[in-house]
Amino acid sequence: MNAVPSQALRDLDSEAIGQRPVLTIEDLTVSFDGFKAVDGLSMSISERELRVVIGPNGAGKTTLLDMICGKTRPTSGSIRFRDIELTAMQEYEIVRAGVGRKFQNPSIYEDLTVAQNLEISIPESHGVWASILFRRTPSVRARIEEIAEQVHLKNHLQRKSGLLSHGQKQWLEIGMLLMQEPELLLLDEPVAGMSPREREQTAELLRTISLGKSLVVIEHDMEFVKSIASKVTVLHQGRLLSEGRIEQVQADPRVIDVYLGH
Repeated sequence: MNAVPSQALRDLDSEAIGQRPVLTIEDLTVSFDGFKAVDGLSMSISERELRVVIGPNGAGKTTLLDMICGKTRPTSGSIRFRDIELTAMQEYEIVRAGVGRKFQNPSIYEDLTVAQNLEISIPESHGVWASILFRRTPSVRARIEEIAEQVHLKNHLQRKSGLLSHGQKQWLEIGMLLMQEPELLLLDEPVAGMSPREREQTAELLRTISLGKSLVVIEHDMEFVKSIASKVTVLHQGRLLSEGRIEQVQADPRVIDVYLGH
């Protein structure tokens, strides 16, 4: 595994690439029976940026991810992944374009082994004819082992996934996303239910992933946020409340009032 650069180096790298957005959101709004869950939101994510989105319950964080991945249709506004407008696309089309989503609760095949879960996540194995013609070549096996090692599961490849700990199941689902080779990963509370040691390992994992991909992470654990975020976006009542480095956000009186102070 590649060494993870220091925070200072990651910040410099983020600034150097900050002019090349992977994801651009403009004036995004979604209403449910008149209630605006997201209200006029604009933000952008750069290449190889690890962005954390925080905010109180009901702030619109998960709804934002739902709209990016196509699960929820916005009422108005734009979501562009590079030069592709996502708001008119189906979920599977967005996945094929290079956007991967991990939900809050792990979604894995518990009766299959870790290796089998990773294998069926390979895009070339999808579909009736593709699954018939798909072969477990040496390069496929090498890819599975590479991803398993990255997500701390190399010693569990032949283990039934249902026997993994909760944290290991979270890692497996991240590994399944990585098998799809997305350019942008959306992760909803990836350390929920993890032990302190698993949180540390997950922070290391996400920092390593961000060396080559962009990530948007929703999280409530502020210590974890401090350990990974190059930039933090704070939502409140569906709107952008504050944005910047973790130190700036923590010192913002508005953030302290509506979120950190409680």
